Amino acid sequence: MSIKRYADAREQRKVRMRFGLKGTPERPRMSVFRSAKHIYAQVIDDESGTTLAAASSVETAVRSMEGSKTAIAETVGRLCAERALAKGVTKLVFDRNGFHYTGRIAAVSKAAHELGLLSKEGHTGSTAAAPQEQ
Repeated sequence: MSIKRYADAREQRKVRMRFGLKGTPERPRMSVFRSAKHIYAQVIDDESGTTLAAASSVETAVRSMEGSKTAIAETVGRLCAERALAKGVTKLVFDRNGFHYTGRIAAVSKAAHELGLLSKEGHTGSTAAAPQEQ
């Protein structure tokens, strides 16, 4: 059975990715959702089921911004990361929520990476170790 709609394909990617992504108190999950007009980011501790920090493009401070949707997404990512830093979070794992890692999704991740919350493995969500030399 083939997947015909983009929403169904995204849901399939989302389910497949979430098997390896778990937010812990030491390393919570930064989840991103984008619609046609807005972008939302939140930092979640899955063990306790709480949202530690959140930001979106519908907030009054961000809504008044001029510029492209990608620039606004980067601002949302920076704002969410700063709020997470204020709560004492030092590392995150990035959950792209089934969306392709490009454009606005990558801009949110880049902003968190610039603040030092995402390491190289945070971009893909993989926790695999680096290849060993022989």
